[in-house]
Amino acid sequence: MRTLLACTLLVASVAQAQPTPPANALIDYDGFARSVAEVRSLRESRRISEGDFIRMAAEPGTVVLDARSDRLYRLRHVKGAVNLSFPEFTSETLARAIPSKATRVLIYCNNNFVGAPESMPTKVISSALNLSTFVSLHAYGYRNVYELGPAVDVRAAKLAFEGVEAKVSGT
Repeated sequence: MRTLLACTLLVASVAQAQPTPPANALIDYDGFARSVAEVRSLRESRRISEGDFIRMAAEPGTVVLDARSDRLYRLRHVKGAVNLSFPEFTSETLARAIPSKATRVLIYCNNNFVGAPESMPTKVISSALNLSTFVSLHAYGYRNVYELGPAVDVRAAKLAFEGVEAKVSGT
């Protein structure tokens, strides 16, 4: 009985010792979790082949968005892509990069490519940039978003690339 009482008191004191995280009205984890759940099936239906990505990118009014860092973008990016690094997403920066919320937007990330570890380093698969980019664009009201689906070897890609590394390697 004493041991049970001692354990109960220990658990209670540890629970009390845990500080309550500070409130922040500018961060909504539950809202983020709802957004992820809301777009799950939509995102799956919007993952497209390399051929469809190329065809759709060539159609007038389509924006190819590269949300990677400026450094990686400068090394290699899909030809014609607009760069807006994910940490820079705001209503204002997105509106400058994408003409309207109805504009068709094509996205890709490092994990869509193999064979270019310097410019397209593989991220942990559960943290691939496509995931957060798709969810975030949807949260900002962009509903016409498509994502490159496969992992493409840059040396065999039909997609054209630009950037310092692409010029050096010829891919």
